[in-house]
Amino acid sequence: MAAAARHSTLDIMLSATADCNAIFKGLQSIFQEQEMTETIHNWGDLGYLATYVNKNGSFANLRIYPHGLVLVDVQSYNDMKRGEETQQFLNKVEERMKELFNKDIKRVKRLPAIVRGDAIDRYWPTADGRLVEYDIDEVVYDEDSAYQNIKILHSKQFGNILILSGDVNLAESDLAYTQAIMGSGKEDYTDKEVLILGGGDGGILYEIVKLKPKMVTMKECYNTIEHNKHNKMIARFLTVIKNIDQMVIDGCRKYMRKTCGDVLDNLNGDCYQVLIEDCIPVLKRYAKEERMFDYVINDLTAVPISTSPEEDSTWEFLRMILDLSMKVLKPDGKYFTQGNCVNLTEALNLYEEQLGRLYCPVEFTKEVVCVPSYMELWVFYTVWKKRTDV
Repeated sequence: MAAAARHSTLDIMLSATADCNAIFKGLQSIFQEQEMTETIHNWGDLGYLATYVNKNGSFANLRIYPHGLVLVDVQSYNDMKRGEETQQFLNKVEERMKELFNKDIKRVKRLPAIVRGDAIDRYWPTADGRLVEYDIDEVVYDEDSAYQNIKILHSKQFGNILILSGDVNLAESDLAYTQAIMGSGKEDYTDKEVLILGGGDGGILYEIVKLKPKMVTMKECYNTIEHNKHNKMIARFLTVIKNIDQMVIDGCRKYMRKTCGDVLDNLNGDCYQVLIEDCIPVLKRYAKEERMFDYVINDLTAVPISTSPEEDSTWEFLRMILDLSMKVLKPDGKYFTQGNCVNLTEALNLYEEQLGRLYCPVEFTKEVVCVPSYMELWVFYTVWKKRTDV
């Protein structure tokens, strides 16, 4: 017997006030035909609730509201036979309602069944709290690191999707996200030094490496910079990616290759180095050393994994990242980061307030992009230091 439960619904809205007793009497025989144990609650002006329990473990609720809303909920084990039986049962309820109250029916709505407790979890919330059912057909990877749960699920539409502690991060279909957080094709990364914060899926690094720099600046974890002095080409490129969770990189290297290509196969490439470190102390060190970058790309997770005594709240943490990033950003450099869902205007406004509270004045623009697997519009920010010599 399948362990998961199937929850099916039927909603009928009448155009007029409901005669709760008439509706109940009209539908009662259909429920009784199922040989279910019946319990009736008559709340007078508040309507009816009838519950029906079957010996096979399934049950149904009939809720009738006086203002004209009739709801039927059926829960059973999730197998094909019971699923078909449930649909036939709901068909009978819908047909009976149309026979008795056709002229008064304003709307009939039957949602796809929700499967709860299945081995494959297909339901994930959007950032603004709406429920989305993904076409997930396989759990590719599911492990717990010291910091978070890491899932990679396969979607028929979006390919493999990286999900960190219940938060949809990136799918193989989401090149639009990567392009947006790199400046949407408006930037020339040739002869530039780039710092990536986060980005454990490897997508940003993979797209930047495609630019094929001709001269390489390599950086070891705590060492000074070494320049390749034997190459006389003018191109110079540095990419440093920082992510505290090695298991994210390991999972993506194996199962998100359409996103990261081969750049995560080695933590040191011809024009990049991957460091597995907490970004806060590294940023502080760079600032102290006056190490500067042309671009800082912040692709950290929405909820910080690492905490520090100097942060009072999430917003204090985010402002600390911003301040430190500005300190290592060249005067004409740019800082790219994701914002949030376009509907979360309060959160976006609060983020923009933080931009006005940094140690140096900054300016910013924002862009709204459709990221396929997010199923919602997403805001991206470009931030730069305000010129004070004008």
